[in-house]
Amino acid sequence: MVSEKLFKELNEQLNFEYESSNIYLSMAAYCASLDLDGFENFFLVQSEEERFHASKFYNYINEVNGRVKISAYDEPQNEYESLLDAFEIALGHEELVTERIYKLMDLAQEEREYATISFLKWFIDEQVEEMNMFNKIIQKIKMIGDNANGLIMLDKELAQRTFTPPTDTDVNQ
Repeated sequence: MVSEKLFKELNEQLNFEYESSNIYLSMAAYCASLDLDGFENFFLVQSEEERFHASKFYNYINEVNGRVKISAYDEPQNEYESLLDAFEIALGHEELVTERIYKLMDLAQEEREYATISFLKWFIDEQVEEMNMFNKIIQKIKMIGDNANGLIMLDKELAQRTFTPPTDTDVNQ
């Protein structure tokens, strides 16, 4: 049985996922202002992915007879020093998400709430992928430096990114 304390933390994470979506939407808008459509697409897809994560929390809380509570969140940062700055801030944000998921897992383990432990494992695996993805893009941006051709090539690469919600079999693997 999920405790009120755990429900509170799950709800906070649900709302943090929506906030994350908004943060990535602001980064997409920043990239659009630079006419970097591929980078804009990357962050739009990231924003969509975060909304999907929020919906997973929403559905889980309801499945275990909890009460979803939606809250407000702060205005996201809208200006960045550079493309590299935006991606480094995004990586820092993903590190924060990882810490929060770990804290949730610690609480679920402390309470021996096995269904929640099982649910959270997907997010732990997801965070490994997220951190790796941002680290690789940051390294590419650093390698490119001021090379406009390299930036255009990476922009084209990121324009190909799409989001396909995982199926139940993908989620359970």
